[in-house]
Amino acid sequence: MFIADNWKDYEVLDTSAGEKLERWGDYLLIRPDPQVIWDTPKVHKGWKKPNAHYHRSAKGGGEWEFFDLPEQWQIHYDLRSAGKQLAFNLKPFSFKHTGVFPEQAVNWEWIAGLIKKAGRPVKALNLFAYTGGATLACAAAGASVTHVDASKGMVSWAKENAVSSGLGDAPVRWLVDDCVKFTQREIRRESKYDIIIMDPPSYGRGPKGEIWKIEDCIYPLVQTCAKLLSENPVAFLINSYTTGLQPGVLSYILKTALDRKKVSGGNVIADEVGLPVGGEGLVLPCGASGRFEN
Repeated sequence: MFIADNWKDYEVLDTSAGEKLERWGDYLLIRPDPQVIWDTPKVHKGWKKPNAHYHRSAKGGGEWEFFDLPEQWQIHYDLRSAGKQLAFNLKPFSFKHTGVFPEQAVNWEWIAGLIKKAGRPVKALNLFAYTGGATLACAAAGASVTHVDASKGMVSWAKENAVSSGLGDAPVRWLVDDCVKFTQREIRRESKYDIIIMDPPSYGRGPKGEIWKIEDCIYPLVQTCAKLLSENPVAFLINSYTTGLQPGVLSYILKTALDRKKVSGGNVIADEVGLPVGGEGLVLPCGASGRFEN
């Protein structure tokens, strides 16, 4: 398992009965998690006095209950592989989110390490880029990045994180666009990238109502993106939170799509991504990642 165990400002304190108790900097949040199917005793005192609690509705969705939480606050992550600190501006967002998927830090370390190791100019493409965690990691390691997300609000949020991280002047193109259509246009423009990162949702809509369903759309998109890889690519990363896309599926997708491009000398591995829970040696699964490293 790829475990994000280098956080100082974030930790999963406990899990039970469909929920997780987390510390985000100075604040404690309780949020639902579908992986938590066990009902263990809630012994941590934070369960009784959180700063906010997201309650899932039986009808779908849910809402936040606030006790003592600011509208926005900040946490930091020490990106060891690049020797730089990243800053993230957090706020309680719709459907339980805060603006960061902390388990992805293990992939930030991996990708930044490869950029440093390359020792040459590297171009990265980050699709479904959300609030920019992977974008910041690439930029901090010295890559030029094209950041693409269909949500104008998310792209603005990512820009704020870049400024807070001291990367406001980094070579990043911030684009509000449908990821599928953008990659198709990039092929026609004969653009090339050394790194491609994608973190697609299970289901979503583009800025003009384009429907995205990951089971139907992920493989054609990976095939398209394979055509955008440079002659000497560095990496390809796929993240998935969809239960049906297990590590073996991501591995198969990468191997078959990249084999058709005949990328030689590379290695594909895939595994679950997880976060340590408290000090008990347990790890909470948080999806899966497929990695190609050349």
